[in-house]
Amino acid sequence: MKRNKNNKNKWYDHYAQRARKEGFPARSVYKLQEIQDRLSVLKPRNRVLDLGCSPGSWLLFASRIVGKEGFVLGVDLKPLSIPLPPNASFIQGDIMELKDEPLIRLGGDFDVVLSDVSPSTTGHRFVDAQRSVDLCEAVLAISHHVLKQGGIFVCKIFQGIDFKEFSDKVKKDFEHSRSFRPKSTRKGSKEIYVLGSGKK
Repeated sequence: MKRNKNNKNKWYDHYAQRARKEGFPARSVYKLQEIQDRLSVLKPRNRVLDLGCSPGSWLLFASRIVGKEGFVLGVDLKPLSIPLPPNASFIQGDIMELKDEPLIRLGGDFDVVLSDVSPSTTGHRFVDAQRSVDLCEAVLAISHHVLKQGGIFVCKIFQGIDFKEFSDKVKKDFEHSRSFRPKSTRKGSKEIYVLGSGKK
């Protein structure tokens, strides 16, 4: 009996299988879909910045929601290998280095800043959590520059000792904030999403 080669990948589950069938490069799309279904963070005609967008599932999903009158810009260190729709664009770059001039090139007045970015993991939870916080701090700093007043912020973070401090920063910058763990998150994962709405 032949085995499906995908079964050799321990991360290949029904979400990954479904993503493949529906034309998304990764199962992470269903985390954003759950956030969207529960909280409606994306709306037609929105301008969206997707930080840490590779391999592109969130970028594609967001582009479908905002429609042809909206726009989604993705940024990631890794190149994208998927074709993009007309209302989406991509910049290859390091979000940790998006300061001043690079930020100006991104443009302003985004309605939503999304980030599903993950650090290069070491297997050491404390180190990985700290790396995640560093990335989230960068994403939040970028949102200060490019997110318009009243805008929405969605960012993945690995839970650790600095989780509450980061959550408090989001709470300070937005009228409303909360955390959310999608059902499609893998068991044992320390990741959770921090959401802010109504940028002050």
